[in-house]
Amino acid sequence: MPSSNPTPRRAPSRGRPASGDARPRSASGGSRSGAAPRASSRRSAETTGRPERSEGPRKSPRRAGAPSDSRRDDSSRISGDSRRGDGPRGSSEGRTVSPRRDRPSDGRRTARPGVGRPGQGRGRDRFERPKTAEEIRREKDEAIATARGWGGVARKGAVHLRSETPEMEGNRVKTPAPMPLAPWVPDAAPSKVKIAAGTVDAKPVYALPGDVVAEVRKAFVGTSYQREKMVKFLTRAAESYDRHRYEEALRLAKAVADQVPGVAPVRELAGLAAYRLERWPMSRAHLKAYYELTGDPQHLPLVMDCERATRRYKQLEKTYETLAAAEPTAEVIAEARIVLAAAWADDRRYHEAIELLIRAGAAKNLRNPSYRHVRLWYALADVYDRAGDVAMARDGFARVVAVDPEAYDAAARLKDLGAPAPRKNRKKRTVPVSKKKNVD
Repeated sequence: MPSSNPTPRRAPSRGRPASGDARPRSASGGSRSGAAPRASSRRSAETTGRPERSEGPRKSPRRAGAPSDSRRDDSSRISGDSRRGDGPRGSSEGRTVSPRRDRPSDGRRTARPGVGRPGQGRGRDRFERPKTAEEIRREKDEAIATARGWGGVARKGAVHLRSETPEMEGNRVKTPAPMPLAPWVPDAAPSKVKIAAGTVDAKPVYALPGDVVAEVRKAFVGTSYQREKMVKFLTRAAESYDRHRYEEALRLAKAVADQVPGVAPVRELAGLAAYRLERWPMSRAHLKAYYELTGDPQHLPLVMDCERATRRYKQLEKTYETLAAAEPTAEVIAEARIVLAAAWADDRRYHEAIELLIRAGAAKNLRNPSYRHVRLWYALADVYDRAGDVAMARDGFARVVAVDPEAYDAAARLKDLGAPAPRKNRKKRTVPVSKKKNVD
């Protein structure tokens, strides 16, 4: 007969037979259900006075959707009775299948509460630990920085930087209080000093001739602003040339010449500035254009000198013929002959150069020579020196030094030739010889 308090067996899961550990044990350790409880357990209960532990069913951890305890007991009894049947163990007769766990209709498994590590649940089942004071402080600091519109770096710095020690407060440099301002006392306005007219030299304003300005304005094609700008450039170029700032004069004059190439004064200024800077091709082009625009041969000797510097001797002779046909002044033709003679001397045509200068009057001894005569004397003495005639060269340089001791390098060259500096001309007589009294 089975006992009144049989030990239920654990229901097998999904139709599989239960393991042998869940079967009831007898008092001897090998009998099935219906055996009396152990004597040792009864004696321990009597001696200790504690109530005897019930031999009820063991509680196993419930799973989500598992059946209630009553259903589990019923199923355990049924399965126990079927196990105790005489049928074969492997047959399915007399065996009941444990009920399936309740699952949601969508087929997904539900989470088991209390199972697993903390923080692995979903939604409300997630374990949340309480925040520390440091985390709360960081959140507050970050919220303040975000509200003030700080950037990411500033927000991180606001979280990490904090002064909590008295040393930080004590080491701050305190700015001293500013000194009180002195009372403001108005000063009397200084009286204006009247300056008499003419005592202060006003800076002279450089101005171009009116006809030149009118010609530039007429020839320029562009806006009124650009036209006045060209006039201003030309004015500054002329002023720079007068002040011997030839680089600036050439830069400004060339800019104006590119815009108004048909204005003769502009080409003249650009050519002269380029000649001063020894830019021979540019100077020749501008001065030749000036002659073609005006027909004035006064700058053709400079054109010849540019051609001499570039060793264009045939072109130089053609330019001299052009100048001679234009009926120039005595100073211009004398300058052209000096340049032509120097070019022939460069080409070792000394005889032709000497004949040209003698025909020009370089061999004449004049009592009161002009500037062109002194230049002719110096040019002739230079050709004689280059040709190897030392005596004639010494005589020519001596005449130049006698008239003007500081003329060019005549005194130094005369000294190099071995002749002493000549005496100056005798003092002019104040009384004519015809009016002198005859002394007996």
